[in-house]
Amino acid sequence: MERESKIYVAGHRGMVGSAIVRCLTRQGYTNIITRTHKELDLRRQADVEAFFAAERPEYVFLAAAKVGGIVANESAPADFMYDNMMLEMNVIHAAWKNGCRKLEFLGSSCIYPRLAPQPMKESCLLTSSLEKTNEAYALAKIAGLKYCEYLSRQYGADYISVMPTNLYGPNDNYHPTHSHVLPALIRRFHEAKEAGLQEVVCWGDGSPLREFLYVDDLADLCVFLMNNYSGCETVNAGTGKEITIKELAELVAQVVGYEGVIRWDTTKPNGTPRKLLDVSKARSLGWTYSTELALGIRLAYDDFLNNPMRAER
Repeated sequence: MERESKIYVAGHRGMVGSAIVRCLTRQGYTNIITRTHKELDLRRQADVEAFFAAERPEYVFLAAAKVGGIVANESAPADFMYDNMMLEMNVIHAAWKNGCRKLEFLGSSCIYPRLAPQPMKESCLLTSSLEKTNEAYALAKIAGLKYCEYLSRQYGADYISVMPTNLYGPNDNYHPTHSHVLPALIRRFHEAKEAGLQEVVCWGDGSPLREFLYVDDLADLCVFLMNNYSGCETVNAGTGKEITIKELAELVAQVVGYEGVIRWDTTKPNGTPRKLLDVSKARSLGWTYSTELALGIRLAYDDFLNNPMRAER
């Protein structure tokens, strides 16, 4: 990308999209275009096609998505599948139709099989069944990355995909039931501390292993790949390190300053037992993460405290 190239960041108000905009701005890119959901509903094909025909961006970061945690995914699978498939297909197709030079699709590590060999290589995609609690979202993301792959194979389009592990950081969603595990824990322990509660209840037994990547590190990789990688196979984005949910809860409680008891409700689901990405491909290309988890959680908690409206979403 040239510094004056026209770059469209879809989903610029979300956690990932806003981090990509920060990274592009920091690196001196000056022609970044965005649209809010009110200005452009990406689920509406005609509107998306009109936007691309008028703006003709040279590069596209497709970070827009309908996202949520276990509760949200289990309670509204039809919504997650429809919204995500519609918006990503509309954007990818309109970009290709209007001569976009390169597109980068942001997926999720939940695309990989529930019991995939660990750590999960990019090649394990579609080798066995998905985790049922977020199957609809995963299927939509698989469709998006496969469409990019097929456009590349059939037409020579330079469309690539990035599959991040669990993300956290500035501009995260802290909704009490629709957020992911790390921001949910930040909010839960903060509110427990403020209310003087002696006990906090967390779902499952705390045994699942998870990997977490600070969102600004992901954004750095996204811009790096846009400039340095072309290929049909996706690229995993992670740290290569994992932590149990129990250890994560204890770390979040420590950062927040909550000193009560953590109790585990084993009647609630754990989700996938382990989900660690093999990040050797990203490393071989010359990239590695820079923000360790303890520091990242402190930065995320500061963001939560300094932006109280985040908790209302």
